[in-house]
Amino acid sequence: MIEYKKVSETDSTEETLKHKDRVKELLTQASEEILERGKNHDNSKLESPEKELFDEYTHKLGGVIYGTDQYNCFLKDLKPALDHHYENNSHHPEHYTNGVDDMDLFDIMELFFDWKASGERHRGGNIHKSIEINKERFGISDQLEKILKNTARNKGWL
Repeated sequence: MIEYKKVSETDSTEETLKHKDRVKELLTQASEEILERGKNHDNSKLESPEKELFDEYTHKLGGVIYGTDQYNCFLKDLKPALDHHYENNSHHPEHYTNGVDDMDLFDIMELFFDWKASGERHRGGNIHKSIEINKERFGISDQLEKILKNTARNKGWL
């Protein structure tokens, strides 16, 4: 532990520095969680029963526009793989009984970056459109929608 010298009873430096250190420690723990999620993201797609169907449909999905009837038809064909995928990956609202309402902050972060990366793989895809479609699809609140759009805008993605 770092020792801080208190200059006087009215000097807040020591407490501020302790607070800063604690926030840094918590952010470091959060960073480790995010890095672990990045390492393990979608690993289930590389194994049966998901791999075989994703081998068949990933290219097809990339050629259609997200949210269209054709896209949703492909999702129906992928249902066995998706059911397994959602069961094993907490960054999908379908993983939880109450969808987004049961997710934690790390799930939401991974979900957001998953939507960004997925949009880059689909014809006409973009994060703004994904947020709009998924707001309705998953019953996302106006407040969370705004936070996601603010993040995308601040990253220069909108």
